[in-house]
Amino acid sequence: MKLLLVEDEDRVARVLARGLAEEGHQVDVCGTGLAAREQATTIAYDVVLLDWSLPDLDGISVLREWRSRGLRTPVLLLTARGSTGEKVTGLRAGADDYLVKPFDFDELIARIEALHRRGGATDVSALGPVTLDARRRALIVGAQSETLTAREYGLVAELARHAGEVLSRTRLIETVWGQEFEGNSNVVDVYVGYLRTKLERLGAPGVRIESVRGVGYRLVVPPGGAA
Repeated sequence: MKLLLVEDEDRVARVLARGLAEEGHQVDVCGTGLAAREQATTIAYDVVLLDWSLPDLDGISVLREWRSRGLRTPVLLLTARGSTGEKVTGLRAGADDYLVKPFDFDELIARIEALHRRGGATDVSALGPVTLDARRRALIVGAQSETLTAREYGLVAELARHAGEVLSRTRLIETVWGQEFEGNSNVVDVYVGYLRTKLERLGAPGVRIESVRGVGYRLVVPPGGAA
């Protein structure tokens, strides 16, 4: 698996990364919430291991932003906070599982494997003749598929959640790029162009992203469409 480990304590990060690599996994390490926030939305990971206590953005804030952007990657929250209330907070923020420090390494591996199995069996949506697969991060029609970047996936997933509704550029930026994004709103137009090209290559009849002049975009799907 390709894993992202978000841990600010260098010694802990080195030990975990080495152990995970010895198990055959590819591991990237981030030491801050700000770095992790962007990395997880630009690189496709199978599972993220996220520490609650980070020096800038805490893990819960990072997790909530990922989920608001449409990131569906399974997240295992690692923390020394073990009360029931804190576990509930983590799970409600979007964590898929919770492991209290100190933990047994074999249990960590088992939980990662369980999250990967669980994630691989879900997260498929039907947009008329098009399948949106969150785990593969792809648009699929029959035997054809188009791989999506994290931003492309976040954008089409947000449009799919509100199929038929017009979503403003501002809303799409806040949801997909985050409220702190300081770039030009034209970035939405650029990514809509990428998605349209991929839909055209798939030959998806009746599925299109429609421009609403001066407002934003909406995803149009055939009757019985998004599910």
